[in-house]
Amino acid sequence: MKIAILGYSGSGKSTLAQKLAAHHALPVLHLDTVHHLPGWQVRDREESAKIVSDFLDANAEGGWVIDGTYSKLSFERRLEEADLILLLLFNRFRCLYRVCKRYHTYKGKSRPDMAEGCAEKIDGEFLRWILWKGRTKLHRQRFRGIQTQYKDKVTVLKSQRQIDAFERECGL
Repeated sequence: MKIAILGYSGSGKSTLAQKLAAHHALPVLHLDTVHHLPGWQVRDREESAKIVSDFLDANAEGGWVIDGTYSKLSFERRLEEADLILLLLFNRFRCLYRVCKRYHTYKGKSRPDMAEGCAEKIDGEFLRWILWKGRTKLHRQRFRGIQTQYKDKVTVLKSQRQIDAFERECGL
């Protein structure tokens, strides 16, 4: 089983990825851990791409769970190889609420699905990303295109209630 989880920041991609990976005994890759280095530094794009490609190659037979959109990191390959694509498309204010809740849980610490040395933070740049920059017309078109191109293997989840129902359906 190969599961790609994409969607907006704060929608619960990493949490769902951890649950699905544990349930199916699959390796999980959180793309935030690939993209970021300690201190919120950005890893070189070529190095990041190699990490993702190597992960896909190493788990080609057994399956995987990958969370994160990151269109520059084996995006098409992940979608093509995935048996299931989950799109978490929560509204911006729900994502903002969830990010604030996450901040209070992990304040001053790195969360398990983030690169070590990246203490949880909320700043103006991240708030702009959650509310506007991460929801541009291009992002919305990308998600609509995925739904059209991969309609037989896409599940769209737009609320915690829908995630809960999906988890019950999967026996999580």
